[in-house]
Amino acid sequence: MSDPRPVRSSNGQSRAIEDYLEQIHNLIESKGYARVVDIAQNLGISQASVTNMIQKLDAEGYLIYERYRGVTLTAEGRRVGQAIAKRHDILTRLLAGFGLDAETVHRDVEGMEHHISKSTLKVLTLILEELEGNTELMKRLKEKME
Repeated sequence: MSDPRPVRSSNGQSRAIEDYLEQIHNLIESKGYARVVDIAQNLGISQASVTNMIQKLDAEGYLIYERYRGVTLTAEGRRVGQAIAKRHDILTRLLAGFGLDAETVHRDVEGMEHHISKSTLKVLTLILEELEGNTELMKRLKEKME
């Protein structure tokens, strides 16, 4: 029998909460707003399921939901959403920098991003920054992969 408890990320939020906050953050960044229909489309789930989670996130203080008007993030929701987006970006840039195909990068980042600790992310960020600033080292590493 499966465990009914939500899978928790390394930061304590459930994976589902992180996925929603990431989607909402990205929608607001790209479009200026987030609507239930857009969130549902991006996550590939029903609008009813999104509405249920949105109401939960509203009650938990991550966002403000006004029916028929959309979703805005609270300060805490913005903080969490930005952290999730940053983590996603770092992992994506690191893996893509080695020439991995987009589908593999996407699948692997989705698997890793909810389980990585802050300290490990800090290490990977430092590595990424060094690699992006040192094209010769990056070239040598790519050659070793071939």
